[in-house]
Amino acid sequence: MDVTRRTLLTAAATGAAVLSVPSLARPRRYKVRLGIQTYSFRDLLPTPGDTVDKMIQACKDLGVDMIELFEPTVEPPALSAHAAWAFTGGKPTEASLYGRPPEGTRPAAVLQSREDLRKYRLATPIARFREIGRRFRAAGIEVQAFNFGLKDDCTDAEVEWGFAATKALGTNLMTASTTLSMLRRTAPFAARHRTLLGLHGHSNLRDPNQLATPESFEQGLAMSPWYRLNFDIGHFAAAGFDTLGFLHRHHENVCSVHLKDRKANFGMNMPYGQGDTPIAGVVRTITENGWNIPIFLEYEYAGGPSQDELRRSLAYVRKFVVR
Repeated sequence: MDVTRRTLLTAAATGAAVLSVPSLARPRRYKVRLGIQTYSFRDLLPTPGDTVDKMIQACKDLGVDMIELFEPTVEPPALSAHAAWAFTGGKPTEASLYGRPPEGTRPAAVLQSREDLRKYRLATPIARFREIGRRFRAAGIEVQAFNFGLKDDCTDAEVEWGFAATKALGTNLMTASTTLSMLRRTAPFAARHRTLLGLHGHSNLRDPNQLATPESFEQGLAMSPWYRLNFDIGHFAAAGFDTLGFLHRHHENVCSVHLKDRKANFGMNMPYGQGDTPIAGVVRTITENGWNIPIFLEYEYAGGPSQDELRRSLAYVRKFVVR
């Protein structure tokens, strides 16, 4: 029996059974799919209106029918007021470039925001995520994955909640910027929920607990048969690693690719086509080989409104899709 990625990722929504050991068998060639990581829509958070409605409309305007849903974009914007990632001016931060908050004592307001998030998570019914998933599906938009904040300070109850929310959205894939120590804790949760976890990395080579090097990703994958790679090529290339070589070696374990264009040597995020990330090579490689690897665009450089920048970025990426 062949089990495709789509079978696995929709099993939670359809009630279909999946194998005890997940498979990403690819029995045929696939047409490349381009989506948006909703982190890109962070500029919509402080604007009036329901954020889900705003993201649905933005996707329709961009001609996109697939998203990786960033947890804070379906939470009250006040919970993100002190988040380093929420800055929209393109300035590099420890959080956006290296995978962790700035070093040192965290301000009281940041600590309080973290506790507020914990309380919100545990007080929010999972039924809310079933409704969010229904709204996206009704609009013709697939929630391919739930990008959950799986940090070392998460309680077991929060981890349990994150997996339950993932399945309620109608997907069987969680993605997370996390650490090797957290992956050890999380392995039993992924197995119990029969849910894949895509490991997202950054470019922090100073901290051996971070996912950044090829060896750290391989170490993480070895911890659970439910683990996959949510491969951010911008961070990987900026850290000086062989992006295309790694993709060729590990494509069977890649559940999705994140596109951004960073300068080499840990440089800035740039508009697509102005950095040193091999975007063209990655997109062409995936399409020429017919690999079933969804590609998600991220908007993280200094620029204008998200929809304007994503429209330009999509036009750039589509040039490299093999027809």
